[in-house]
Amino acid sequence: MRKLKSIALYFIFIGSTSFLFQGCGVSYSLSGGTIPDNMKTVTVLYFENIAPMVFNTLAQNFTEGLKERIRTQSRLSQVSQDGDAIFEGVITNYVIAPAAVDATTDRAALNRLSITVKVKYTNRIDQTGESDFEQSFTQFKEFSGDIQAQEAQLNLDIIKMLTEDIYNRAFANW
Repeated sequence: MRKLKSIALYFIFIGSTSFLFQGCGVSYSLSGGTIPDNMKTVTVLYFENIAPMVFNTLAQNFTEGLKERIRTQSRLSQVSQDGDAIFEGVITNYVIAPAAVDATTDRAALNRLSITVKVKYTNRIDQTGESDFEQSFTQFKEFSGDIQAQEAQLNLDIIKMLTEDIYNRAFANW
């Protein structure tokens, strides 16, 4: 009987909680994002790579990675211009630097690849501009050995982390 009461209370709580969120004008997703109900489209402009050191496919991979993140974690339709939300920006830094030195050889035992992206997000639905931002995001991966053999995969890993940070900042206010 106690178990039956607990289950009933659980369903009452879940039902009342979902009822409260229905009228808020914001969609809640399992990925943690909060996208206004009236936001339907998004535009992701090409992120040019202006970093002093360049990896040839980074700009294309980053732009497509951000589009993919939004496509898989939101209900927004992507349009080439004039979306309800607009992401634009540039890749400002691409650096490979030593992260740890081997005491016996005085050489790098561990290296770090860092990528920085400057993002401007505009929410054209929010007339107050409070949710708009312009911010730089940096992520890195550490590696050992030759960079050429690992660089493409390191870039993809960092892009995943960067796009998660950007998505969360835009749609979860983190």
